[in-house]
Parts: sequence; structure tokens; C-alpha cells
Amino acid sequence: MARSGKMRILIVDDQRNMRATLGILLRGAGYETDEAPDGETAVEKVGQESFDLVLTDLRMGRVDGMEVLRKVRESSPTTEVIVMTAYGTVESAVAAMRLGAYDYLQKPFTEEELLVKVDKAFERKRLTNEVTLLSQEFRERYKFENLIGRSQAIRDVLSRIIRIAPTDATVLITGPSGTGKELVAKAIHANSRRSDRPFVPVNCAAIHEQLLESELFGHMRGAFTGAVATRRGLIEEADGGTFFFDEIAETTLAFQAKLLRTIQEGEIRRVGDNRSIKVDVRVIAATNQDLQKAIAEKRFRQDLFYRLNVARFHLPPLRERPEDIQPLVEHFMARAQARMQKPVRLGPGVMQFLLSYDYPGNVRELENLIEQGVALAAGGVVRLSDIEVKPEAAPTTGGQTLADVVASAERQAILSTIADTRTLADAAKALGLSTTTLWRKMRRHGITRFAPPEAEPLQR
Repeated sequence: MARSGKMRILIVDDQRNMRATLGILLRGAGYETDEAPDGETAVEKVGQESFDLVLTDLRMGRVDGMEVLRKVRESSPTTEVIVMTAYGTVESAVAAMRLGAYDYLQKPFTEEELLVKVDKAFERKRLTNEVTLLSQEFRERYKFENLIGRSQAIRDVLSRIIRIAPTDATVLITGPSGTGKELVAKAIHANSRRSDRPFVPVNCAAIHEQLLESELFGHMRGAFTGAVATRRGLIEEADGGTFFFDEIAETTLAFQAKLLRTIQEGEIRRVGDNRSIKVDVRVIAATNQDLQKAIAEKRFRQDLFYRLNVARFHLPPLRERPEDIQPLVEHFMARAQARMQKPVRLGPGVMQFLLSYDYPGNVRELENLIEQGVALAAGGVVRLSDIEVKPEAAPTTGGQTLADVVASAERQAILSTIADTRTLADAAKALGLSTTTLWRKMRRHGITRFAPPEAEPLQR
């Protein structure tokens, strides 16, 4: 039977021949496998790596299958567990199921029995992941409180964080500005073995290139004018923790070469110093640029890209995941109301506008709109006028055709009118148009505010 996705399975059994046989069968069925000869090793592996399924014998040494099951449920609740026993009493099976095992196999079992149960466990994991990743308990456990969304893109990000975080893999996060790249970096750090050590973020675009090297690597006294004392760099301050390079593409090629050395050798050199200093940091980098294009244009080092691109996360713009807008609105509303101590609700048409807007500033812009609306709300209601999106200034470049001038004037007239009206019907009446005609013109000009009109009756 062909399997479309590769599930990673940990086989736990103190009998070498049994582990070998199960490994051959499962790899032949298209699964990836790893082995543990005892419960102690299994618990250690589960704590360090990510598995989709643990297939464990019940009767082993000091740490038995029940203890392995308990540890799996504690450290990796999305991992399914199937227990195997040659002593397949009803009592042992019931006890395992009560602790959270998906199913059990009584030895000896056939290849068909094994693969059927493994397949079903894989299907259950796929179906339950969608619900689990959105649960409040799950979000609190993995510190995902601020990573809100129902889209497949967000579910994939959450699932990958759980798999990547326990490792020390270097991470590259891409996506437009305002999509939450730093939130993903913080969630990776919070779920890593470095979580009790510093998380140090630096926006590379916000520091002048002449100061960036000194800020990050530190400097020696007298290294340059104004260096009156030796200073540790931020990377040293992050020793043992995680360093987050935001807007990594804004750095110079010279700086990129030094960062590459830090990642490869685990050491830095302060400005003006000939000695290297060992550091232990996990590097996470983010950018809103196309790094392949930057490499082609000789603005970014290809070797650094390969070093950073070990584990890749991509956050698409908000307009490509509209199903995330409503839960984000609810989240930002609750947070803004708590902070301002101002209970409010959304007025007529506000949610429709928020769902139809294209958010060039992504999640950050949505958050700002909600905060603005809550702050300006009167009478406990957030109205459309409280979250008005200011239109960008019309282009002033020369060489416009008459059609361009007319289209620009029409767009400005529509924007001005809808700013002073609350419904599509009111705006259409003010402009002397039918609601359908106005809606078509708004779509042509890229204006999204009102819900689409109901279909007009056919004229006889």
C-alpha cells in the first residue's frame, strides 16, 4: 500500500531482532524509523527529537512501556503511541488506553495488523492536528498565545515550530513586513532547550552599518574614536540563548562574512581584537526580501543563505489567508479592551470591511486598526469612521493620459464619498449611481470597504 506522507516512527523494544524486523516492515511501507533498545533511551530521544508515532513494547527494564507512554504524552502531546505486549491482557490494554495510547498490538501479530493500525494512527494524527493546534490549552503549553489563525498556512507553521524548536537548527523566516516573523522566532526559542537563556532580537535595518559590527560583536578600548572602554557585543550577551537577526538582507557583504564565521565556528571577534571568543548561540534570521534575487544581484552571500536556510518558515501576507482575519480581530479586540479598560463591540458593517480590506501592512496593520477603533469608539461601539483607512496620495507623475486623469478623479470622488457615508447604498445615492455600478467601480479601483450588494432583480 503506497503512503503519500512520510511519518517518523520510533520503535522501542529490548529485543534487537524485533526492532530490526519492525524497522524493515515499516521502512518498506514508506515510513521513516528510528530505534531505542530500552525505555531510558526512548525517553531521551523523545525529549530531543520529533516523532509522529512511538511504537513501544510494554514489558522492558527499569523504564517500561507505560513510563515511555507517560513521557510522550507530557513532552509531545501530538505524538501517537501504539503499545505492543506479549502479555496482552485486557487490563494492560485498558491501562495503556487510559494513559492516552492510540491502540495496542498483541504479540505475535501479522504485518497486515501492524500496518493497518499504523495507518489509522497516522490518519488520526492528521485529522486531530487541525483541532489540537487551535486549542487554547495547546497554545498556552507551547506559548503560541500571539500566533493566531485558522488557515492551513498558520497550522503548518505551528506544527513545524514543535518539530524544529527542540533542535539547534538555524532558522530562516521569510514573509512580508507585519506578518509576525518575530513572534515565530520567539515561539521557537520558548519551546527550545535554550528557553531559560536570553532571546536577543536586533533589527539590522535600524542600526547604521558602521555601528552594527560593534553592537553585535563588541569592541576593544581604543578600537575607534569614541571607544573609551572595552564592550561586550549583543551576541556575547545572548550566549547560551537565541539571537534573532531581523531584516538580515539589510546587512553588508562584509558583515555577512563575519556572521557566517560565527555560525560555522561558534566564535566572534570584537572590533579591534585579534583574539576569538567562543559563543554558543542559536541563530534565527528573518527577511521580507527575496534572498535568491539578492544573491543574483550580489547583495547577499550565497554561502550564508545556505547556512541560514536549514529550517525554513514562510509567512504569507494576510490577504492570502482571509480565514485568519476574524480570529485576529477578536484577539486584538480583547487585548485592546483590557489594556484601555474600555468594553466595546463592533458596529454595523465593520467586520465586513475588515474582512474585505487587503491589508498592505498585514497583521500589524490590522492590529493598529483595531487599537485605533477601540480608542476612538464612543458609546461602546466601534464604527466604520473609527477605523478609517486613509487613501494613499494620488500619483503626481507626468505623462498621464486623459483616461488616467479621469480614472484618478473618479477614484478620489468615490473615496471621499464613502468616507462620509456608512453604507454602500448611501454612497451610491450620493454619487448618483446604482449600488451594483458603484460596487463594480470600487472593485476596478481596488477599493474594498462595503460588503457586495445583493443581486438586483431582473428587469422585465
